[in-house]
Amino acid sequence: MVIKRNEPCYVLGVGMTKFIKPRGKVDYTELGFEAGVKAMLDAQINYDDVDQGVACYCYGDSTCGQRVFYQFGMTQIPIYNVNNNCSTGSTGLHMARNIISHGGADCMLVVGFEKMNPGSLQSFWNDRENPTGTTTKMMSETRGITNAPGAAQMFGNAGREYMEKYGAKAEDFAEIARINHEHSQRNPYSQFKDVYTLEQVMKSKMIHEPLTMLQCCPTSDGGAAAVLVSQDFLDARPHLKDQAILIAGQCMATDAPSLFSKSAIDLMGFEMSKYAAATALKEAGHTPADVKVCELHDCFSANEMITIDALGLSPPGKAHEMVRNGDITYGGKVVVNPSGGLISKGHPLGASGIAQCAELVWHLRGWANNRLTPNTKVALQHNLGLGGAVVCTVYKRADGKEATEVSSAEIGQRNKLGYNPAVEAKGFTETQATSVRSKSKASQWALQDTEKKVEARF
Repeated sequence: MVIKRNEPCYVLGVGMTKFIKPRGKVDYTELGFEAGVKAMLDAQINYDDVDQGVACYCYGDSTCGQRVFYQFGMTQIPIYNVNNNCSTGSTGLHMARNIISHGGADCMLVVGFEKMNPGSLQSFWNDRENPTGTTTKMMSETRGITNAPGAAQMFGNAGREYMEKYGAKAEDFAEIARINHEHSQRNPYSQFKDVYTLEQVMKSKMIHEPLTMLQCCPTSDGGAAAVLVSQDFLDARPHLKDQAILIAGQCMATDAPSLFSKSAIDLMGFEMSKYAAATALKEAGHTPADVKVCELHDCFSANEMITIDALGLSPPGKAHEMVRNGDITYGGKVVVNPSGGLISKGHPLGASGIAQCAELVWHLRGWANNRLTPNTKVALQHNLGLGGAVVCTVYKRADGKEATEVSSAEIGQRNKLGYNPAVEAKGFTETQATSVRSKSKASQWALQDTEKKVEARF
């Protein structure tokens, strides 16, 4: 059931940090502060305008969100802490959109951040049942268990099943990774910007067939933020309507009984992805054929393959043919993961979904002028977490028009920052940070030395 919404909701501002290797050098307080300040500067608001806040993270103690948000001001607003595995960031966006759409707020700030450990994902609560334990048990009974990282086994097995059922080849999965690495060189926030040949991707270390190392996303530290607003809030700021991006359709879904059908593809939440995409597109009044640019959850190349299928971007069982035909990159039918995707951009869990949102906002504004997709009116986002949850979101310009390229010089004048954040990962000054912090309820004690540490990296 889709609850009827009576209020449009727009993304007015976005901002993010560079995604970096997890080496413990930058704390979550800094990642969240940098992203939040950038988003508020982009939206041209002050923290006093924010009615509610949503903090998105997987690794950290309870109320890390308050620790981050108090740095902007202690205005006594509600702050929610969200943890929903790899879909955490977009879960926060979904929550904010629902609250605004139903009249609960006019302006909400969603901040995602993650300070991770090096290496593959691990569980920290080993004295109790793992929430994905039934998924692992199904994999064990149907495909067996190896010494490879658990997530690589699960998604790799889905890739194997796609090969068995539909005739995909190992080269098709490697080509997905090659394309995403190629895209990432134009994203200034990407953790990796190296470009590889298909042969190099295929010859990198085998993790779990068909997945080689260059087909697996890294762990990352990073932050991303978005300011979501109501129609009334936007109408009061008509000069900002050109940068406001409408959330035209959105659906958050969880698993169906098919999760345990003994299919390795179904075990990765295929049905919930399919349902969420169809529901979001229906709400927006569009079909997959209208989508020109898409950010989807490519934690592994195998998941991009099955997700292209689930989202309806290809006919059933034909995703590998899209890959072979060059239809998932520039010059093809749809540009998938122009940011470089999780594989190359990085995957700080709580920030990933909001970073996808930022990328698509920049495209629809025409600000991503070094990687713009021609004739874009509709953008689609897919963010998935095992356990499970998925959020699919359809974005459009507030004016309903196609995105047209805007020069970086003009953007720098419009946003009063002097640069284009879509193509340059720059910072902000102390004066700019102060301009968005609460005017009446800022606390230097809550801020500590975070701002100085952040600005020192710029």
